[in-house]
Amino acid sequence: MKAIIAILLSLCSLALPARERRDSLSVDGPYILYTDGGVRVITVDKDGTIEDNLYPEAPATFKVTDHLGHYPFEVSLRPFSRQEWLVESQPERVFVMSDPHGRLDCVVSLLQGNNVIDSDLRWSYGRDHLVMIGDIFDRGEDAVQIYWLFYKLQQEAQEAGGRVTMLLGNHELMEFSGDMRYAKPKYKILARELGVEYRELFGPSSELGRWIASWNTICRIGRDLYVHAGLGGDYYRWNLPVPTVNAQMSKAIFFKNKERKAISDTLYFLCGSYGPIWYRGLVLKEQRFRPIQRDTLDLILNRSGADRIIVGHTMLKDVSTFFDGKVIDLNVDNRVNMRKRRGRAILIEGGRYYVVGDKGKKRVAVKSF
Repeated sequence: MKAIIAILLSLCSLALPARERRDSLSVDGPYILYTDGGVRVITVDKDGTIEDNLYPEAPATFKVTDHLGHYPFEVSLRPFSRQEWLVESQPERVFVMSDPHGRLDCVVSLLQGNNVIDSDLRWSYGRDHLVMIGDIFDRGEDAVQIYWLFYKLQQEAQEAGGRVTMLLGNHELMEFSGDMRYAKPKYKILARELGVEYRELFGPSSELGRWIASWNTICRIGRDLYVHAGLGGDYYRWNLPVPTVNAQMSKAIFFKNKERKAISDTLYFLCGSYGPIWYRGLVLKEQRFRPIQRDTLDLILNRSGADRIIVGHTMLKDVSTFFDGKVIDLNVDNRVNMRKRRGRAILIEGGRYYVVGDKGKKRVAVKSF
């Protein structure tokens, strides 16, 4: 009976007038997929028209805008590889943000307001570092465009002697596994119109899928450890080397949850509630989150060669510190905090940790140890 209902619902959705379907779409893409027959490029224009073309080779460059046609920038395809998870020396400046969730306007405002990018959305941070702690997918209308912006900035930073570090978040793994509960309707409609699962547009034969698979889950820059959600007692007891965690998570992204569980207990833990992309016990004290004890936090930091852990994932009103500054949580409601001029990121400079918003004003969060 459930199968029959699903088929009927699908047929009903396909019966929608073409105009109504288009009106639910907005500017999107490109999605670039490599096939035996060539390179498939899928875009949606400002009128909601889907362009699905096959070319003998990938486009050298292409233009990207947000879902309303704003914030234009040009992207060039390029080779890439996994960045080193460990940067021993502390850069002069590190700008750290998290959880943009499909809101390109919030990303551009924050990066321009702190002189990380210029008015043309080009890298202007020189030899300094930008760290993005996961969760570009879901909730907003411009997830794909944000991926392409960071894709572009990573290359521009490298050419300038700087660095853009991207970390996996739980919403990356959700979308890659087919869990679209937080996705805007436009993405589901696009997949339905193309006759595919949305996750297939980010598969191992896609440009963005390959790039995202090159991201790490945990990294250390100087004496700071970065991870999307957190590291707790379960993580400490597993005693997994960070390169192993990073390799396993990159392997996991192209599988569904049941498949991850079947592959290995390690993979199932890493993708689960107490793994690095979901664990909330660094900042929440309810027992169901298995809150960390101070001595366990110190053991994790000592084993990692770090003084603090910087996370996103758990949304708070403002950038907040815990355990006397050993934990910093960056995740806020970006749209609300942009409007109310509250903190949305941190700047690490000169041994100090500043909370910053869209105007570049600095508020000391915690001194260096």
